Amino acid sequence: MKGIKQYIVWLFLSAGFLFGAKAQSRANPDENVIWTSQSANAAASMPCGGGDVGLNVWVEHGELFLYIARSGTFDENNTLLKLGRMRLKLSPNPFDEKSSFKQELVLKDGYVKITGARGSLRTEVNVWVDVFKPVVHLDVKSNHKTIAVAGYESWRHNDRITKGKENNQNSYKWAPQGEVKTFRDSITFNNKTVLFFHQNKAESVFDVTVKQQGMESLKDELFNPLKNLVFGGSMQGDGMMADGNYSGSYAGVPFKGWKLKNTRALKSIGITIALHTAQAGSVQEWLKGLAQTKQKAEDFERDFKASKKWWNAYWQRSFIHMNNEEEQLVTQAGKNYQLFRYMLGCNAFGTYPTKFNGGLFTYDPVFVDTTLNFTPDFRNWGGGTHTAQNQRLVYWPMLKSGDADLMRPQFDFYIRLLKNAEIRTAFYWKHKGASFTEQLENFGLPNPAEYGWKRPEGYDPGMEYNAWLEYQWDTVLEFCQMMLEIQNYAGKDVKEYLPFIESCVSFFDAHYTMLARQRGSKALDADGHLILYPGSAAETYKMAYNASSTIAALKTVLGSLLALEGISEQQRTDWTAMLKRIPPLSFRDFGGHPTIAPAKTWERVNNTESPQLYPVFPWGIYGIGRSGLDTAINTFKYDADVLKFRSHVGWKQDNIFAARLGLTAAAAELNLLKLKDSGRRFPAFWGPGFDWVPDHNWGGSGMMGLQEMLLQSHHRKIYVLPAWPKEWDVHFKLHAPDQTTVEVMFKKGKLELLRVVPESRRKDIILMMK
Repeated sequence: MKGIKQYIVWLFLSAGFLFGAKAQSRANPDENVIWTSQSANAAASMPCGGGDVGLNVWVEHGELFLYIARSGTFDENNTLLKLGRMRLKLSPNPFDEKSSFKQELVLKDGYVKITGARGSLRTEVNVWVDVFKPVVHLDVKSNHKTIAVAGYESWRHNDRITKGKENNQNSYKWAPQGEVKTFRDSITFNNKTVLFFHQNKAESVFDVTVKQQGMESLKDELFNPLKNLVFGGSMQGDGMMADGNYSGSYAGVPFKGWKLKNTRALKSIGITIALHTAQAGSVQEWLKGLAQTKQKAEDFERDFKASKKWWNAYWQRSFIHMNNEEEQLVTQAGKNYQLFRYMLGCNAFGTYPTKFNGGLFTYDPVFVDTTLNFTPDFRNWGGGTHTAQNQRLVYWPMLKSGDADLMRPQFDFYIRLLKNAEIRTAFYWKHKGASFTEQLENFGLPNPAEYGWKRPEGYDPGMEYNAWLEYQWDTVLEFCQMMLEIQNYAGKDVKEYLPFIESCVSFFDAHYTMLARQRGSKALDADGHLILYPGSAAETYKMAYNASSTIAALKTVLGSLLALEGISEQQRTDWTAMLKRIPPLSFRDFGGHPTIAPAKTWERVNNTESPQLYPVFPWGIYGIGRSGLDTAINTFKYDADVLKFRSHVGWKQDNIFAARLGLTAAAAELNLLKLKDSGRRFPAFWGPGFDWVPDHNWGGSGMMGLQEMLLQSHHRKIYVLPAWPKEWDVHFKLHAPDQTTVEVMFKKGKLELLRVVPESRRKDIILMMK
């Protein structure tokens, strides 16, 4: 191969110490997060979760707090509302200022353990979420009889008008049409419990968007996830009764509290918060569903055991443990990889995908930006709005981490929207295919603010009138490729996804043929290729002609479709013909170095992405073991825009490019910056970057960069340590295509373990030393 130094060893050995050693696949206790002092506020909280529920857990001034969040809790404005805050105070108090204190995230078992001691008093509180049921548990055990006061707190006890930047949390953003209001929840004491829920009004941002975009005649045909949506739950505890209301202010936001209190002191107290979300015809119907959830969650010991078993298996699937006594950042990177993967595991079974802009773990915005005196519901870039360029980076690393099952919520998101996207295409342009724009609502239409309220007369009604987003609709192809890859990595049947993928690729063929015929008499160029104009290379190179990111996407997805077994002859004929119509990539020169161009031509530069390297990642046209590697390396090293835009912050993916190109020094530097401690108390709460805290596309791109340094594959060959510094010790287990796992222990520059499953894949291993 050109452009990088390498030492390649073909491993055909059938026995020996490298392959006979045993290693235990587990979460490393050294990676647990342990705090021995209480937190100043919610910004210093610790994530905890399971299934599709996330908690922020912290102890402040002797009281235990939880923020409660769940996937899919969208209000009328498409804000992703939290389900409230819980406050727990114990008497005698093991967490007062004279007590010893410890709070620990127990990674292996997926829960938070908080202990306090003072004199003869010893108390432990375990906070955990049932992986298989939407139920939050607090298990209090003390050697002294204890009174517990549990408060459910809500800042939505009254309606709240949202103004200015606060509307960035919803789909109206900077362009509300009239008054925007977050409506109050229903909260009451009910039979020894606190019952709370939000019921969406009949009219929502869905109705506003449909009208704005001229689709009212089709409104009844469109999927509407906000209609009849009810979400909330109940809080209850052992021996607890209603104990009145209280009020106060947290982080400058007024709240009202509903208290439950033990009728007598106990040494063991269990408190549960059961949750339910449904598009219910009535509150009574929703209450029945909540009752069923509570009924299924009565055997706490059984459920805790089952949840811990799930987390144990999660850590068995894959891991990366790193160490370097000379460089602390190396150890940090390995630990933070594990911590971020834990956060992703908290939404394994969500109805909706993990949001790039905070996931389930956002907190009071004033602790991110002191000018944002809003409620804990706030997050920048919306709740129900799907920003695919960012969202993709959350899900790509799940292939190599062996978490294909966790990708289901993201895939289901798109599958639900297929009908709406096809209706939209047919309505505006009278051709087939699914049109998915950037800044997409969870009902499949463009975000109304990004679509534009002030549009020129006669402007294409199917287009976003937006300098960043116009003609950017190829990011969906990354999710198409992910759907196809789960067959390679996990043996999942992808047949259910084929209609979706086929519709997405067909859109480009039909749409650009249509646009060409509108300009002239020919649908293709002189070489029989599609004319991908106007287009967009990410959000950066606008009004592009034959964007390299789009070309690479179509070539790769079509190639993957054609590689499937069992496709029909008609599908093979159609996809082969379309593949031939995809134009070639374009190139340009920097100081005598040929490089990949972002497009054939473009009119302006609007952002700071490097789509000229998208043929490297995500599309894998260039890379280790492939032809043209030197051209791709030139692009990384000499392209003036690539150099100017380079960074480790947020969604930047230069760390992934460097690793895929085998550039060890650059990959090491960028990935250490990407995965270093966040500067917040919880080390994997990165951000805000370009988005919000915790920045999940920051974490996802960091995960993938580290994975690519350790393991890559192409045409059945598996490249081990393709961009790994020999000074870094590592023990990892990752997944490769053809349902293969590779476990490696590399220590002091030597390979101490190589385990390949299945064994038949050992012949495909190429060990690379730098």
